Amino acid sequence: MSVTAPQGFVAAGVVAGLKSTGKKDVAVVVNRGPRRVGAAVFTSNRAKANPVLWSQDVVADGTVAAVVLNSGGANCFTGDFGFETSRLTAQRAAELLEVDAHDVVVCSTGLIGTGDEDFRQRVLHGVSEATAQLSADGGRAAAEAIMTTDTVAKTAVVQGAGWSIGGMAKGAGMLAPGLATMLVVITTDAVLEPEQAAEALRAATGVTFDRLDSDGCMSTNDQVTLMASGASGVVPDSDEFVAALRELSADLAGQLQRDAEGASHDITIEVRGAASEPDAVVVGRSVARNNLFKAAIFGNDPNWGRVLAAIGTTDAEFDPYNVDVVMNGVRVCTAGGPDRPREEVDLTPRATHVIIDLLVGEHTATILTNDLTHDYVHENSAYSS
Repeated sequence: MSVTAPQGFVAAGVVAGLKSTGKKDVAVVVNRGPRRVGAAVFTSNRAKANPVLWSQDVVADGTVAAVVLNSGGANCFTGDFGFETSRLTAQRAAELLEVDAHDVVVCSTGLIGTGDEDFRQRVLHGVSEATAQLSADGGRAAAEAIMTTDTVAKTAVVQGAGWSIGGMAKGAGMLAPGLATMLVVITTDAVLEPEQAAEALRAATGVTFDRLDSDGCMSTNDQVTLMASGASGVVPDSDEFVAALRELSADLAGQLQRDAEGASHDITIEVRGAASEPDAVVVGRSVARNNLFKAAIFGNDPNWGRVLAAIGTTDAEFDPYNVDVVMNGVRVCTAGGPDRPREEVDLTPRATHVIIDLLVGEHTATILTNDLTHDYVHENSAYSS
């Protein structure tokens, strides 16, 4: 049931005609309380889509009553008309749900730079249709309605001590960190205060969604929204709630990685022995964004020299001539020189694990990425056609 697994939530996903495929393209997730606590994190891209600009203002007071999402159009770089579309979308939902429009988060995904009166009317019609179909069983349909190039709907549920967390996500490309990495809605029936929700969300996204760097491309529309209904009546232990939220976020991030556009390898880059956590992150990300490394993995080539070349571009504290590299369990490089023969490394499985030990400290970080494939290039060369 994903976002409708926790008590107090209903959802729906409908066909509004935004997609040429005739598939679902508008979703609504509603918090029916008794509390309507909300928090969100957004893309750090300076080029922000109109729904992000609207929603940043919505979550400022810590109250969110509903989230409206559409696929089939990003509503980004569409000027004043686009921002008005986001406002009217929230207003239509608010009127039907009898809530304040400034408590309605709006999310959009799809092609940038397109949007006209027809798009607006289809979105508004979809909001009307979705609100009429809201149910506690609507979580799956909502997850399907936000898919773009995704091949599967992405949902997760984690049970707590008398409370639960549910979530849905979309994303298969433009996955790079910026407080969020795609569209995600998370719900919980735990009793939370607004500040507690915001702190927990940032703590969870910081080590999950922010560590997913599939293709190094940051979207204009990314956001992760958390709504807390308090319907369970249970006040959770703060540490336990953060741990559960992190578990759910990691689950969804892993699903996003596995469904990345055209990917044939899911690469986990684990950096060890760093002088600081930021150093570990920047080193891992330098490899995750290195096209030569990603192409080598696509070709099942354990070219560890490309790993060292990539991390050498960072300002992290380490000696590039005293680094160990392990690929799928085989140490191919030690102290900046060759170790086991490359032929011992089997890169044919989809799961690929690379360990980089900087040998200067005790801090670690893990970055998730994918290989660079012919299919990825083909899919993104024809995205708007």
